[in-house]
Amino acid sequence: MLITFKSKAYPNVMMYQDHAKRILDLLHKESDRGVITAEEATQAVKLLENEIEESRKHQATDEMEQDVKAHQGEEDAEHQPIETVSFSTRAFPLLEMLRASRDQQTDVLWGV
Repeated sequence: MLITFKSKAYPNVMMYQDHAKRILDLLHKESDRGVITAEEATQAVKLLENEIEESRKHQATDEMEQDVKAHQGEEDAEHQPIETVSFSTRAFPLLEMLRASRDQQTDVLWGV
C-alpha cells in the first residue's frame, strides 16, 4: 500500500507504507492517517537527519545480503545484480518536504 504525503510547500511524496512506517515510528506518528504540524517540522527534520546519518554508518548486514541472494534464483542469473536502496535514499524526498514545510510554516498530511 502507498502513502501519499501532502504539503502546500512541496510536491506530493509517495512511499510504500512499509518504508514510511520506519520514519513515522521515529516521529511517533501513525501510518494510516496523520499530520506533522509546522511547529513539529523542526524537530521532525532533526530526528530524520540523525536517523539518516546513523544509517549511513552501517554497511548492509549479512542478513540482508543473504535475503537478496535467496530471492535471486538460478533463473535470475542472466539479469542485472540486485541493488539495494538505502534508508537515506528512501527518506530524502520526505526530508526535503519537511524542510520546505518548516520553512514555509505549513503542515504535512497523509491518509486524508
